[in-house]
Amino acid sequence: MNVSPVFGSLLLAALFAACQSSNQTKDDLIHLITLDPGHFHAALVQKNTLEGVDSTVHVYAPEGTDVQLHLDRIKGYNARPEEPTHWHEDVYLGVDFFNKMLTDRAETKASNVVVMAGNNRLKTDYIQKTVAAGFNVLADKPMAISASDFEQLKEAFSTAAKNKVLLYDIMTERYEITTMLQRAFSQQPEVFGTLEKGTPDNPAVTKESVHHFYKNVSGSILTRPAWFMDVAQQGEGIVDVTTHLVDLVQWECFPEQTLDYKNDIKLTSARRWTTDMTLSQFTAITKQATFPDYLKKDVVKDTVLKVYSNGEINYQLKGVHAKVSVIWAYKAPEGTGDTHYSIMRGTKANLIIRQGAEQQYKPTLYIEAVDKKTDLDAAIKTVLPAIQKDYPGVEVKKIAKGWEVVIPEKYKEGHEAHFGRVAQKYLEYLKVGALPAWEVPNMLAKYYTTTQALELAKRTGGL
Repeated sequence: MNVSPVFGSLLLAALFAACQSSNQTKDDLIHLITLDPGHFHAALVQKNTLEGVDSTVHVYAPEGTDVQLHLDRIKGYNARPEEPTHWHEDVYLGVDFFNKMLTDRAETKASNVVVMAGNNRLKTDYIQKTVAAGFNVLADKPMAISASDFEQLKEAFSTAAKNKVLLYDIMTERYEITTMLQRAFSQQPEVFGTLEKGTPDNPAVTKESVHHFYKNVSGSILTRPAWFMDVAQQGEGIVDVTTHLVDLVQWECFPEQTLDYKNDIKLTSARRWTTDMTLSQFTAITKQATFPDYLKKDVVKDTVLKVYSNGEINYQLKGVHAKVSVIWAYKAPEGTGDTHYSIMRGTKANLIIRQGAEQQYKPTLYIEAVDKKTDLDAAIKTVLPAIQKDYPGVEVKKIAKGWEVVIPEKYKEGHEAHFGRVAQKYLEYLKVGALPAWEVPNMLAKYYTTTQALELAKRTGGL
């Protein structure tokens, strides 16, 4: 085909302009880096396309099963028939993966977000060194699993502030609709009254979470790394899943208020206990025929692994008595799954989330008057428009014990979808260049509570 010189010049100019535009757009994108993805939460951050994020994700990890399982999950998201993603994983494997990440990405560190979701033994150290190098960090919980980790985490937040990068943890439970509505109704004094102070025996707030080692994720049975059962690498239950529960106590009871861990938190008691797992059960979820050497310290009679995955914390937050507990069973009964129970006690009504057989194992929020003779009908009708303004379609229905909050299906996202919600919120913070003023102090308060509770449980022999 013959092309006139004029037309050819115009075509080249157009292509050059298009390339410039494309490069400019790419330069404006956030670039994800996945560091040693040993937990399936790392993949869930990418379960959906993220607006403003480059489709090429750089992965740095040691060779092994953990990273391969991660890459397989990403491939599954790309290949699914409905709303497939289009991630391209640029992978570096080697024992020097951490230093390689720092040097490779040094030129674009300001627009990089390092996602950390894996083995927690070195996570706090990785966090500190990564923010010190000028990278943003989005970390799965827990960011600290010991009192010494907490001290290093404090330094990491100070370093992040100096380097003007954002360090944030993935608090998915803030996006669970019954929890969001429990918080919303607690802000309606006509119905809830004010939050009780409670006592150690009858806390104002109680949250209990039940989890299972054997579980289905993204349509298949989850293969867990063997180290997940090693509390030296994963962390004990009292510093792991309780992170979510402590976060929710803070987030619901004192919304957007800055907490001071030195003055606002008083631990009352803490205890920890084990979940026992047979070798055959261990093999079913890890695909490993024997217990690795690092687990031998927790194995009884060569056949039963005892994992300190359960914990309970009783404490006061700004004078309000709270109790959080996490329980791990091996496998949920057929037709059930992980469950959550939560109660906030007000002077007029209690707000209770139940997720048992009666609720078909789906979280359901109830409003129950403290005084059974009190009729809250008029008060609920008064506050409902304020609730519906933020959550259109939410209703309530009268039942024998009080009222059930009726939630439209559109709000009932699964746990996996919440990772995308957290990621998008974090991206919004990156755009403005700052977290809300209360977030960092409250993250410190949260990890102080969990790590000091572990110290207390060990010191007092709370079993």
